[in-house]
Amino acid sequence: MSGRGHGRLRVLLGAAPGVGKTYSMLEEGRRLLETGKDVVVAVVETHGRAATAAMAEGLEVLPRREVAHRGVSLTEMDLDAVLARRPDVALVDELAHTNAPGSAHEKRWQDVQAILDAGIDVISTVNIQHIESLNDVVEQITGVPQRETIPDRVLREADQVEVVDLAPQALRDRLSGGHVYPAERIDAALSNYFRLGNLTALRELALLWLADDVDLELKDYRAEHGIDRKWEARERVVVTLTGGPEGETLVRRGARIAARAAGGELLAVHVSSQDGLRAAHPGALAAQRALVEKLGGTFHQVVGDDVPRALVDFARSVNATQLVIGVSRRGRIAAALTGPGIGATVIREAGDIDVHIVNHAAAAGRFALPRIGGALTWKRRIAGFAVALVGGPLLTWLLAAFRAEDTLASDVLAYMLLTVVVALVGGIWPALFAAVLSGLTLDYFFVEPLYTITVGEPLHLLALVLYVVIAGLVSYIVDRAARQTRVARRAAAESELLATVAGSVLRGQDAVQALVGRTREAFGLSSVRLVAGEHILAEDASEGASATPGEHDSTPPAGPPSERGESKGASPRHALTEVPVGDRATLELDGPPLEASERRLLAVLVAQLDAALEHGELAETASEVEPLAASDRVRSALLSALSHDLRRPLAAATAAVGGLRTAKGALSEADRDELLATADESLATLAGLVTDLLDVSRLQAGVLAVSAVPLDLADAILPAVDELGLGPADVELDLEPSAPAVLADPVLLQRIVVNLLANAVRHSPAAARVRISTSAFGDRVEVRIIDHGPGIPVDRQDDVFVPFQRLGDTDNTTGLGLGLALSKGFAEGMAGTLVPEDTPGGGLTMVVSLPAAGPPAGPVGGSAAP
Repeated sequence: MSGRGHGRLRVLLGAAPGVGKTYSMLEEGRRLLETGKDVVVAVVETHGRAATAAMAEGLEVLPRREVAHRGVSLTEMDLDAVLARRPDVALVDELAHTNAPGSAHEKRWQDVQAILDAGIDVISTVNIQHIESLNDVVEQITGVPQRETIPDRVLREADQVEVVDLAPQALRDRLSGGHVYPAERIDAALSNYFRLGNLTALRELALLWLADDVDLELKDYRAEHGIDRKWEARERVVVTLTGGPEGETLVRRGARIAARAAGGELLAVHVSSQDGLRAAHPGALAAQRALVEKLGGTFHQVVGDDVPRALVDFARSVNATQLVIGVSRRGRIAAALTGPGIGATVIREAGDIDVHIVNHAAAAGRFALPRIGGALTWKRRIAGFAVALVGGPLLTWLLAAFRAEDTLASDVLAYMLLTVVVALVGGIWPALFAAVLSGLTLDYFFVEPLYTITVGEPLHLLALVLYVVIAGLVSYIVDRAARQTRVARRAAAESELLATVAGSVLRGQDAVQALVGRTREAFGLSSVRLVAGEHILAEDASEGASATPGEHDSTPPAGPPSERGESKGASPRHALTEVPVGDRATLELDGPPLEASERRLLAVLVAQLDAALEHGELAETASEVEPLAASDRVRSALLSALSHDLRRPLAAATAAVGGLRTAKGALSEADRDELLATADESLATLAGLVTDLLDVSRLQAGVLAVSAVPLDLADAILPAVDELGLGPADVELDLEPSAPAVLADPVLLQRIVVNLLANAVRHSPAAARVRISTSAFGDRVEVRIIDHGPGIPVDRQDDVFVPFQRLGDTDNTTGLGLGLALSKGFAEGMAGTLVPEDTPGGGLTMVVSLPAAGPPAGPVGGSAAP
């Protein structure tokens, strides 16, 4: 390892307690000791694990320092002893540990920093739940808060971080075998922190954290060494989006490419220009972004005027391996006039990044001239032509009145000024017209020979040509500036509107109503309504405006008329515009007609409205379906039981009554009493089944539902024990007194417990008691019925819930194998679950999980994490 400069830190990262971090640390210490290194154990926590303690044998263990705190003697790592001993390597367990009050540092990782500063190498351990940035995520997964945390930078700055990995089921097997915790803590640990789902999520979290750390190191290495070419450590597919109709095709193709490689990433990027002229259709781009996120990708937006360069630079910055672009939508003439397209340039610039050019329905397939449009309204262009036609003759008359031999230069500048004024008023086409007209006028009135269009001097001809070219360029620049100004103003307005809508929703306003209101305000409309059939879902009208379409007042729309393409004296034209919102509703706009540029923004709002309506429908459907599903599960379970359980008591009652009738006086008193008892018992059973059948009928008619009420678990468990006639010799009760009440139907829960307890007693050895325990975990409460019988193979545990499945039980007096199926249906009807687990040491544990009626009274079930 290192010399006596600054020590090196090596951290063994685990997903959960018991994966073998401390064991691996001690094992590495022994290996280094055999290579001649001076290794000491500064502190180790064996937690009573024999294998860990055995691994520490043969290593020098420094004595701990005793600290008295509130009358209690605590032991901590002796930092001074470690620094005085000055080994080559110090083994420090549990990096996130909090030191006892009075120690030199509050946290053990700070002690480690002091050891490293002394030039001593350190090997330490930490669990993923102790990383500061992941603390809340782990609490959401496990329900267990962690008070001991370590800053992320400590691990990021470590010289080496290794994950000590163990499969979740293997860790649970170790726990069941007593290799992690003592026997009295095993059940609580398995049912709480060490659930299979928890361990799987924590393992993924640890591996992803390390993968991100490795990715950062790789980026730093590439940046330090100036490496620009791709390194295919992970398949990263970048899809370019323009907001055009081909976007969905490109995204899906990119997702398929990324899915072919394990761990492939999908990234979508849209390049917007700095001047905002290359504006995508916002509605289409929003839909494509939603599709990218739905497929598990990420959306990015970059700014750049050179689109190919911006795409390639982004692809290199994320270390992309493949780039997906669409075939150009330009026609052949447009391509010939404007040069090679983006695709050809990207291929040339991409280098070793694979480029996929994907064909699509919107690709150019016929001859078309490029579209040329201006940024100004048609009224402005007409005004520009008018200025040219009126100002040209007036300027000519004025200049002709003062003409002299040396005034030609000033005449040219005067006409140039006229061209600039026309460009400012009407844009490029009126300005080009003014440039050509002024050039001809100069030639006719001011260039020798006069009053002809011929030019005597070649230099004069060159000057005229240059004048027309310069006038055209000036016109183009002025028009482009006007276009940029207008687009920037529109983009700012659109951004402000969308931010306002998002803020309204975040502040708790109804999303649909907020969108309708902002739509009316943005476009200066009299009223806006969202209609579904004959129902008005949302409505917003300006003050004084009629809510009924077609009835208008004289209130003008908000905003200056010039921004809507109207003259100041013009009264706005009102019209009712209907815009479909998906297939769910129609948006009615009452007010002046919208311009084409405004319809782009309207498309975004309509897409947001459609998404909000869909979300509302899904939420409403879920709320309606859940009670029906719960009732249906109960009804199905009851009907399955009744259709078969009716046969046996009915047959027994029929046989008993028939025997009494046929035998008449031939039966002895004892035989007669036995038949009567059989008939009575069978008819009582039938009465109970008929009662259940009536309940099912009420349930099917919608007048009987699961009566979930706050219920103390003891009020269901104790009656079930009494019903089966069991005592302390048969059942051990371990009911957590601080566990909250559950939301459950008392009758159904008691029947679940009776079924499960009867099965457990039947299959347990004679000398072994069945154990019933309760515990709380987050917002759930669990009832665990534990036996030590033969158990059920893991691959057949799901079969026990199949109706009439008895898994080899040949005792025909115990029923038809409906108890567990019925219990599972009852549990699910109460928003609960019923799952089987292996009992440590052999046997079966049936776990009933139900929603808690309120927050737990305190920490329940014990934290499995040291």
